[in-house]
Amino acid sequence: MKKTIAALVLAAAGFVAASAGAADKLVIGTEGAYPPFNKIEADGSITGFDVEIGQALCAKMGAECTVVAQDWDGIIPGLLAKKYDMIIASMFITEERKKQVSFTNPYYLAAMTRVVPKDSPLTDFSPEAMQGKTIGAQSGTTQADYISAVYADAEIKLYPTQDEVNLDMVNGRLDMQVGDMLPLLDWTTKSKDGECCKIVGDPITDPKFVGEGVGIAVRQEDNALREKLNKALDEIRADGSYKKINDKYFPIDVYTMK
Repeated sequence: MKKTIAALVLAAAGFVAASAGAADKLVIGTEGAYPPFNKIEADGSITGFDVEIGQALCAKMGAECTVVAQDWDGIIPGLLAKKYDMIIASMFITEERKKQVSFTNPYYLAAMTRVVPKDSPLTDFSPEAMQGKTIGAQSGTTQADYISAVYADAEIKLYPTQDEVNLDMVNGRLDMQVGDMLPLLDWTTKSKDGECCKIVGDPITDPKFVGEGVGIAVRQEDNALREKLNKALDEIRADGSYKKINDKYFPIDVYTMK
């Protein structure tokens, strides 16, 4: 009987250890089509600011993490279907999204911006002035929500990826696009294609659309994981790991936008 009890205790301990090990293996979902935040390289690897922040957080949590790509339109459904444990994909924290997922504290602040062709005469971006103009954004994004709400009398064009929005800007099919400020700043100043265009107007910071910033999304029941990520975020800010990654991609601190 004692041997049986001992065997049960050992088996239970083994089960607990195995469970703990499994809990340390996490999967990060990202888009892979939003440079410099996330992109798929020629060899199939996924890189970018989001990915490196995720890897730094996993290191602090002592977790073994893998990264998978998911099209933006299916990124929240993929999390809810347990294809991955968290979304690190430059997702704005909004009240609408909070109905489906929980967010960590912001890991960077957010603003949207407008891009027009370099020779565009546009200077007035009011709804009245943009009536009948063609305006683009990536579908399923806060930017898409913004242009649909603000420019109801314009021709709205939505695209599966940001690269496709940019391509139509290059080909002269859009009068304006609205997107996340940092990737569009990167595109217009550092890429050959982006030479076609320029950023115009003040940053768009309406909290109704940009929310509190950009956060990591987890399933609503995964409070323990959310708190571990918040703790790890504080730690990588404090020890300089965040700054090292930030400075590799941006000339300003995107955590504070200063």
